Amino acid sequence: MQSKPQLLAWLTCDGVHIDPATGKHTILGVFSNIRAHRFPVTHPFMVWFITLCDCSPGPHHVRISLGLDPTRMQPLLERSFESPGPLQRINLINELRNLTFPQPGEYSILIEVDEEPILATSLHITE
Repeated sequence: MQSKPQLLAWLTCDGVHIDPATGKHTILGVFSNIRAHRFPVTHPFMVWFITLCDCSPGPHHVRISLGLDPTRMQPLLERSFESPGPLQRINLINELRNLTFPQPGEYSILIEVDEEPILATSLHITE
């Protein structure tokens, strides 16, 4: 039986630096909400950092969807990645540019790997 990919880390941050000598990831500016004075508001740049494990060897597909209404989510980011095997930790750095939020609220985020949900969370946008 094949195991389902497991999410080890999910962070919203300003950036990720990868040390060229060691391969270590340095996470910069972690945040969990966005405050704005006017709406709609466009956030110029953020990173959604994901660490996965238990991915079977071979190609996989991740999709991240966003929506103010959890029943009407829009795919925001889709990408493929390779897994060498289930014991390998896979870090995915997902850059989002000019993401617009039309109004304040709790925006739902759904992360799927190979069309299987692995995380449902939210991002608070406040006035």
